[in-house]
Amino acid sequence: MSNFILDAKTRADAGKGASRRLRALNEVPAIIYGGSASPITISIPHKDLAKAAADETFFAHILTLRVEGKDEKVVIKDMQRHPSKPIILHADFQRIDDTHFITMHVPLHFLNEETCIGVKQQGGVINHDRTDLVVRCLPQNLPEFIEVDMLSVKLGDVLHISDIKLPTAVTSVDLSHGHDHPVVHVVAPKVSGGDDAAA
Repeated sequence: MSNFILDAKTRADAGKGASRRLRALNEVPAIIYGGSASPITISIPHKDLAKAAADETFFAHILTLRVEGKDEKVVIKDMQRHPSKPIILHADFQRIDDTHFITMHVPLHFLNEETCIGVKQQGGVINHDRTDLVVRCLPQNLPEFIEVDMLSVKLGDVLHISDIKLPTAVTSVDLSHGHDHPVVHVVAPKVSGGDDAAA
């Protein structure tokens, strides 16, 4: 399991001007909110945050922000990126504690795609409808990812959220609201209409 610990500093200045000055120093402006404590504005070295965010499990993980010697247990709730440059502009972190449920997007890992019946034996193509699931659980039960085994999926089959085995004590937010969305399906490959044209 990954272990994300990021050093951060508190900042007194707020506003767009202050954020621009921080970015010029290769620092990312951010905020920590939630719980019984007041929100605090912080900054994190861009290289550290960018390195952590390159790992998909960063977004479905309990993180530790070390703010001037004090550890804050958080999850990331929003990250703003530059539209055309590899730059993180701002990040929002939410405090967590072990007694309160959290809602998070967790990535899906699809297993046995190349060897599933619908692909290997029937010549189908896999289409992904979703790449993550929104789940609700206590922080200690938050999975880094959820596995979807494709081995027995046949041509024409559709797997819905209800077909996915969720980890213990983890529930799907969509299912709890009665929405059993499709997740992945195997379809026949598209055939170009011009290939079979008469000579």
